[in-house]
This record gives sequence, structure tokens and C-alpha cells, in this order.
Amino acid sequence: MLFDSHFVGGKRSHFQFRYIMAVMGSIGLAILYGFKVNVSVAIVAMVNHTAIKSHSKLSSNDSEIDNTTLTSTNTCQFDDASNATTTECEDGPFVWNELIQGLILSSYFWGYTVSMLPGGRLAELWSAKWLMNGSILLNLIASILTPVAARIHYGLFIVMRFLQGIGGGVSFPAMHVMIAKWAPPSERSVIASIVYAGTALGTVISILLTGLLAANLGWESIFYVEGALCLIWCIFWWLMIADSPEEQTRFMTQEEKNYIVTTLGGHKKNIPKTIPWSQVFRSKPFMAILVTHFCSNFGWYMLLIELPTFMNQILKFNMSSNAGLSSIPFLCMWLFTMILSKVLTVLQDKRLITVTVSRKIGTLFASLVPMVCLIQVSYVGCDRMKAVVLMTIAVTCIGGMYSGFLANHIDIAPNFAGTLVAVTNFVATIPGFVVPVFVGQLTHGNQTIEAWRIVFLVTIVLYIIEILIYTIFGSGNEEPWNRIETSDEDINDQTLPLRRNITK
Repeated sequence: MLFDSHFVGGKRSHFQFRYIMAVMGSIGLAILYGFKVNVSVAIVAMVNHTAIKSHSKLSSNDSEIDNTTLTSTNTCQFDDASNATTTECEDGPFVWNELIQGLILSSYFWGYTVSMLPGGRLAELWSAKWLMNGSILLNLIASILTPVAARIHYGLFIVMRFLQGIGGGVSFPAMHVMIAKWAPPSERSVIASIVYAGTALGTVISILLTGLLAANLGWESIFYVEGALCLIWCIFWWLMIADSPEEQTRFMTQEEKNYIVTTLGGHKKNIPKTIPWSQVFRSKPFMAILVTHFCSNFGWYMLLIELPTFMNQILKFNMSSNAGLSSIPFLCMWLFTMILSKVLTVLQDKRLITVTVSRKIGTLFASLVPMVCLIQVSYVGCDRMKAVVLMTIAVTCIGGMYSGFLANHIDIAPNFAGTLVAVTNFVATIPGFVVPVFVGQLTHGNQTIEAWRIVFLVTIVLYIIEILIYTIFGSGNEEPWNRIETSDEDINDQTLPLRRNITK
């Protein structure tokens, strides 16, 4: 895609294995994100909504007055009976109120948080490849055990989600390390976007597949089918991918290896054993990424986790409509991510913008546009069409984060890419378990437009903070503390690639 003219004897190669690695990594993240979001859709089919509403009415002393008021002023009423009555037809076996549902949805992120920081350092010191493989295998096992666990007790269901979160937590640090070792600087935006766009693609596939399986084969089939499919990826990743170009013994030309090593400034065998934490947390560019990642993820997780519930409870879409309409925004996001990363890379190659400007443009798309859309959604009421269009635009433009702040860790400190993204993702995961509980508390027995408006307005405030902080302090330049003091051993290691070329 982006080889220099001197590469492979001045001819452009048609087979670039680093992009195969990026596509495989993208599929891996698609699988993990599929497991992350499938319960958000599956839980709509698993829960007995009629029983929950009846219980809510009985527990309220003023249920008749309250429900009359809510129905007339704060809930959406539609003439199409097919949509209005789907909730009753889709009732599942579990009487889990909004608070229990919030705990189930958030439990994934408890495990995600636990494994993230050790995962980042393990990816740097041990093997990013095998961490990624192990994370998906753990998700596969937990998924197959989920139906039995859910029927025994929702607490066991939570344990399975926790285990899947542990597997998912190491994925971003592992892929950040893979990108740092495989992507030439001029191709970093494109390769990072290919890899991380898999999260959007996985969301699309998971939402569609989960909705279809739930509607046609029952909710249990979701976990069996999606768990079995990812075994194929594990086999191909194991056989085809290596931790670095130097370790890739098959499928890759020596010319491509030399090109990657040269553009990255020579491969260093030594890995820094200590991290300059005091300098890291005094770094304004790093802290800007940290704050931005947190604020952005609040909006991202709110849409990712709660969008199916909003469309079902407020806009009254049935399961098939819910699955299709919930997936469209993420398909648009995947396409937008690919296009934006390519455009920004071309502008950088032509020296029309710097890396810093490129990162800020991507981040601005991922924050300003969703903020404006959520402001509009807060006041469109029961207008289904406007709400769906606005939500689609919001989710689409969030894809700018992959060529924005999310690729920025590698720019400022490639030697610590796995650890830095683990730190920011650790903080940014807090919204993952706060959002479901926060929304559950606000909407418990109160599935109204007014309650959801509060959710949207809180997200808008965080987007404003994100825009201000990253625009002022964000940077694409390498930080001084990334540079490692070279000893005689380091110098010898760095000259190894040159010696290999001489001997050839």
C-alpha cells in the first residue's frame, strides 16, 4: 500500500505481510468486541420484561398515578401495534431488574480492568502474539459455559463475563505493541486504523448475528455459535503471525523485513526494564491522551452498551429491527475509520499537516460531532427517524479516535506503547462499569425520555472537556523520556541488522 520507491529493487510489492498482520489483528479485535457487546443485545431476549414491569408496579404505592403521568408525558406512544407489543412477545426466562442487568453488563469491565496493566507490560517483555491468542481462547471457553451459568444463577453469569473481561483486557496493549513493531511511521495511522476498526466491524457482526440467533434459535445459541467461530481465528493467528518482522520465518519477504526495520530505526533486542513513571505523569501530551481517552470512552460505552436498550425501551423497536438498526452505525463507523485514516495519511505524506494536527483532527471528529448529535437527540422526543440518523452520525464519527488519540501513544513513546495504552485504557475503562449502573439507576422503573436526556447531557459535558484538553495539550512528537540510554550492549544489538545485511 505505502512502500517507498527504493523498496524491493524500486518496484512496488503486491504482497505486504504487515497488512496481513493488521487484518488478522482487526479480526481478532472484532471477535473480542463481539463478545463484549453481544450480551447488550442478548439480554433483551433473556429478560422477562413483562414480569419486571408488573413487579415495579406492585412495589410502587402510587403506581396508577405515576404510570398514567409517565405514559402521557414522558414515554413514546406509537400506532404500529407490531412494534408496541414486541416486548411482551420477546420475553425471556429471567426476571432481572435494571440494577441486575447493569451489574451483568458492567461485570465484563471489572475483569477488563484487572488484566489491563499487567497485560501491557507482559506484551512488551514476553509476547504480544500469545497474549492475544490466549485472550480469545479464554473468551471462547467462558462463552460456551455462559448458558449453563445463567440458568443456575445470575452470579455465575457475572463470573463468566468477568473472565471474558480478563481476556479482553490485554487485547489493546497487545495490539499496540504489535503495531509499534510492525508499522513503519509513515503507515502508522493506516495500520492502526485497520487494526482498531475491527472493534466497529465486530460490533456490527455481533449485533446482527446476536439478533438473528436470538430471534430464530433462542438466546442460548448466541453463546454457543459465537464461541465456536473464534477457534478458527486462533489457529490462523498461531500459524501465521509472529511477534515482530524479524521472527516471521514464513509468508514474508526479506526485503519487507529490512524495510520495516530500517524505517523504525533498527530493531532493539533490549527491552527497557523500568518505566520512567514520574516523567510519564508529568508529560502534558500523555496526560492529554489520558483525559481524552476517559471522556471519549464514556460516550463510546454509553452508545455501545446502552443503544440497544434505548432503541427497545424508548423507540419500541422489535428484536429484528433493533439488531439491524443498532448495527448500521457501527458499519458506517468502520467505513469512516478506513477513509479518514487514509486521507490523513495522504495529507501527512504531502506535508500538508503534521502528525500532531492529524491526531487532533481525528480526535475532533470523534468528540465534536457526537456531542452535537447527542444534544439534538436529547430534544427530538419520539421522532424515530431523527433519533436513528443522529445516533448513526454520532457512532460513525467516533471512529476518528483510531487515527486520533488512540494511535498517539505510539507517537510519543513507541518503546512503552503497550504500557501507556494499558494505563490510559485502564482509566478509560471506568466508564465501562459506571455507565451501565448509572443508566440502570436513572431508568430503574423510569424508562422515560427525561431519564435518558440526563444520560445524554452528562456525556455532552465530558465531550466538551475532551475537546478542550486535547486541542490544547495533544502532541504527535516523541517524548524525551522514550529514548533509552545506550550502553555497549545496546549499540551491539542495534548494529545486528546491518551486520546481517553485510554478511548477505
